[in-house]
Amino acid sequence: MIEESDILRIVEEDMLRVLYERKGKLPLESVKAEIKASHSYISKAIEGLLREDLIVIEGNFVNLTKNGVGRAKGILEKHLVLEDYFKRTRSEEEAHKIAHILEHYVSQEVIKNIKVLSTFKGEGSPLTKPGLAKEFLITDITIPDNELFERIVSMGIFPGNRIKLTNEIPGGIIVRVKNKKFALDKEIAKDIKVL
Repeated sequence: MIEESDILRIVEEDMLRVLYERKGKLPLESVKAEIKASHSYISKAIEGLLREDLIVIEGNFVNLTKNGVGRAKGILEKHLVLEDYFKRTRSEEEAHKIAHILEHYVSQEVIKNIKVLSTFKGEGSPLTKPGLAKEFLITDITIPDNELFERIVSMGIFPGNRIKLTNEIPGGIIVRVKNKKFALDKEIAKDIKVL
């Protein structure tokens, strides 16, 4: 389950990205219409972005501050690296949707790993094939269900991140991502590709 603070951060980042992509003052109502969130989250996001000096509101228009431009540029760069990576194996629309989900979860280290992964020709092996007690680099997730994909990503399982197999259980496996352990059904694990 996604925490309320994570939802708020995602709404803030989406607002920054929208403002940066449009390059200029936008009517506040048009920004609100483009963000897929409740009015209360949008209001809280606006308050937070104003407090952090990332946006400025003049009348009915909103614009990025210098600090806001820097933050928004970083979010868009992450999105573009992810989208380019997924275009290798997915349609342009799917790659865009996946990048839109992942841009909120991945660190700069993961982006660096994805840039390296982009140089590999192979797509990796299913997570169910490698041996136990090994650490792998996740190269792709081919789960077609966007809701399940987002749940897996929120657990820290995404391309460019490291994952370690620790145990097998009937019908599944136990994995460790950073300091967290998860049980994965083998049907889900086979859609996670690793090197």
